[in-house]
Amino acid sequence: MSLMLWLSLLLICMLGAMSPGPSLAVVLRQTVSNGRGHGIAAGCAHAIGVAVWAAATVWGLALLVSRHELIYTMITWAGAAYLAWLGFNALRYAATPDLKAESGKQESYGQAARSGLLISLMNPKLAVFFTALFSQFVSVDQGLEAQLIMVLTAAIVDGLWYTLVALLFSQANLLAWLRRHVKRIEQLTGVVLIGLAVRVVMP
Repeated sequence: MSLMLWLSLLLICMLGAMSPGPSLAVVLRQTVSNGRGHGIAAGCAHAIGVAVWAAATVWGLALLVSRHELIYTMITWAGAAYLAWLGFNALRYAATPDLKAESGKQESYGQAARSGLLISLMNPKLAVFFTALFSQFVSVDQGLEAQLIMVLTAAIVDGLWYTLVALLFSQANLLAWLRRHVKRIEQLTGVVLIGLAVRVVMP
């Protein structure tokens, strides 16, 4: 892969990662509720999910999805159900925001990572995104090295972006303000996630 071609891929991956969506909501929620490390864990695990989608797309899953509408529909509904579940939990937490603080309990890093991983794995629109993106870069005679570069570029850009988000939003002053408004943040997060779930399944 030439440098110019890779730079084009890099730019598109950056724009895709920076696009607001449920993944950003999950990383922000982990950062605000549990701390910087949890936000980074969620972001890095999200990047692993992105790598899975990117690799699957490069190696043929996108073709399978495009030819079998039922499979795509099943993946879409599973992703929507997971988004709705996240939204419901956020709204439930917003109704009793002090319980977690009083008990002193905090989600583990593993739980934070799982939330980041699942929000990416259960998002079939990543397959659509990578299908549209990689169709511009994949060729019949393309070697494994070029394919790995594409997958790693997408994953590393995603992980770095969400790590930056966690670092920025864990600054003392900003984090203190966010925690004072945690109830409204959770309410907004819940509404956004449920709204996204509804939009996923709408024709």
